[in-house]
Amino acid sequence: MLVVEKISIFLYCVSEKITAMNIRALLVFTVLLSAIGGHAYATTYAMPENSNDSVIIQYPDGMPLTQADQDETLLDVARRFLLGQTEIVRLNPDVDRWLVKKGEIVRLSNMRILPDSPHNGITLNISEYRMYYYPPTKKGQLPRQVMSYAHGVGRQDWKTPLGKTKVARKIMNPEWHPPESIRREHAANGDPLPLIVPAGPHNPLGTRALYLDLPGEYRIHGTDIDKINGIGMQITHGCVRMYPKDVEELYDLVAVGTPVYIVKQPIKVGWLNNVLYIEVHPGLEGEETTMDQRFAMALRLIQKANNQEMPEYDQKALNLALKNQSGEPTPIYERLPPLEEVSASMPAQTSPVSAPAPKPARKPSPDGYYHGN
Repeated sequence: MLVVEKISIFLYCVSEKITAMNIRALLVFTVLLSAIGGHAYATTYAMPENSNDSVIIQYPDGMPLTQADQDETLLDVARRFLLGQTEIVRLNPDVDRWLVKKGEIVRLSNMRILPDSPHNGITLNISEYRMYYYPPTKKGQLPRQVMSYAHGVGRQDWKTPLGKTKVARKIMNPEWHPPESIRREHAANGDPLPLIVPAGPHNPLGTRALYLDLPGEYRIHGTDIDKINGIGMQITHGCVRMYPKDVEELYDLVAVGTPVYIVKQPIKVGWLNNVLYIEVHPGLEGEETTMDQRFAMALRLIQKANNQEMPEYDQKALNLALKNQSGEPTPIYERLPPLEEVSASMPAQTSPVSAPAPKPARKPSPDGYYHGN
């Protein structure tokens, strides 16, 4: 049984002196301990107060870290904190993937930029091996929270398809009927498959499967005990693979007919409290990009986020984010708050204000991004 590890939070400070920020660190420490002791599986974020913002944060003012109580691997840490293998490796480039020594510090994720997709149903951003689920709200209301899960995606020769689809059906403890192409592949590797793989601990579909309304039997499903370390990697035959407990939770939350948006967005740009952030992930296998290509894509997204105007962004910060491709949101520009925020302290109007109407669904383009409505 795993020993609950000690948690410590190191804050970004402009001074070496103790400040009030350290008090907030203790609060984050408490939240982390509570999360480990609880039974929730998804990482749940509150949506930004400003509906135009798209950066979500788990622990304000903090950078969460964990300290190993025993020798283990980065994969063990990833599973415990619901992260994928690729993500935790990028966050810890100086930590041995296969040996995290007792007492060693491991960085965890804290902030994310929401993919450019409608904020309803499920969005799968295969570039970051991450799923975003927006729980249903009443008509006319905006989502108040988003739940995020790590997942694996299709490898280079079995790509996960892009576009809008929906959950067509759900099956608990599914049997797997491997297609002939997959059976040939396994046979060539000396691992022949039966015509039907029954439900059980070695069924690669796990205990839950959400079938997508796509030709070819594409699913969001769990995994077996043999492939659990493949979460957060480009390793499947096109399906989306999740941790067992995660898919069990999602299965109970999602209804048949829920829209699913499958996008490919290695670079994301978004606002939070008048600060513009960029988040950069490497391209998938066979789709690697050059620095010049990433720079051109980043400039297009920055301009789009700033109403088609190019701000005076931090060139050094942008270059570093594009070079490292760590997946961490990086601040690159801060604007003056709009006049509405300046006048927010004035007495509120007594006339009723209706809730903002939800944005219409947008169709993704073949490149995985959304271009207008």
